[in-house]
Amino acid sequence: MSQKKSYTLEELATLLDAKLIGDAKCEIYGLGTLANAKPGQLSFLSNPTYISQLSTCQASAVIIDEKFAGSCTTNRLISPEPYLCFAKATSLFNFAPIVPSGIHPSAVIHATAQLADSVAIAASVVIESGVTIGAGTIVGAGSVVEANCRIGENCEIHSNVTLYHSVAIGSNVIIHSGAVIGADGFGFASDGKQSLKIYQLGSVQIGDSVDIGAGTTIDRGAIEDTIIEDGVKIDNQVQIGHNCRIGAHTIICGCTAIAGSVTIGKHCIMGGASGAVGHITIADRVQVSAMSLVSQSITEPGMYSSGTGHMKTSEWKRNIVRFQQLDSIAKRLKEIEKAIDKTTDKSSGKTGD
Repeated sequence: MSQKKSYTLEELATLLDAKLIGDAKCEIYGLGTLANAKPGQLSFLSNPTYISQLSTCQASAVIIDEKFAGSCTTNRLISPEPYLCFAKATSLFNFAPIVPSGIHPSAVIHATAQLADSVAIAASVVIESGVTIGAGTIVGAGSVVEANCRIGENCEIHSNVTLYHSVAIGSNVIIHSGAVIGADGFGFASDGKQSLKIYQLGSVQIGDSVDIGAGTTIDRGAIEDTIIEDGVKIDNQVQIGHNCRIGAHTIICGCTAIAGSVTIGKHCIMGGASGAVGHITIADRVQVSAMSLVSQSITEPGMYSSGTGHMKTSEWKRNIVRFQQLDSIAKRLKEIEKAIDKTTDKSSGKTGD
């Protein structure tokens, strides 16, 4: 979508499928938070926690749910999903530089590579043999696309991304700087003296409309492919091991580590710095809270957590000692319960016959 420098509220109401209450001709030049927005900017309220900020908000308009509209004194764009509406608005005000199509003279492109006419290939890019790149795709400076990779249409491959050989990427995919897709999975076999490398013979398949954050690594499969389905959103510094399958529209937050051969269902959320051990399955619509470890398969949707909440270190140390004593405490409790049961039986005259 081509961006304008400003929009009237009447235009925004149409583009965002929202109901306008206020001045249709009011010009909006950008976006801002409720606390810091200035006149000429559009803000939003999605969390009722911040409703008190409406009284001092200087934004020229606010995207808001109808049930809170009475608390807003400025122009309103009424939407049942204000945050989703705001997300759409960000695309209208995304004024990132538009990269012109063409190939920089310093790029190294193999003669057998097939590039659509409208691609943009930046400085010092390396594209090896057998690569195909679809129309409208951008490959940023210093990126490397190894042999036989396939990249779909309208992708954004930012600077210094590495795609190992035979990786397949769908259309409308964004890969941020420093990501490495298709490196060897971590596979070794021990003969008792040393670890022998298991060569990784699979690849990585990434679907359409996937976002991959900076510094993220997705390993190729050992025999079959690692698969990232359509609409998956992966944050920065995430590790996805070999032979994983990530279901459509799942969200994986920053610093999460997923071991090899894990299957994660559709519409899941893996919280920041969470982890999953290898060879397990997580059902659709599971949410794992931040810093939790999934150590066995999850078969039902819902929210799952592990670990303990934060507390003062001195208290945490005492609790850890108690945690280590839980097994012995449980055994002693059983002994006490048995002794109580015997005493109760005697006092009631029961003989056990």
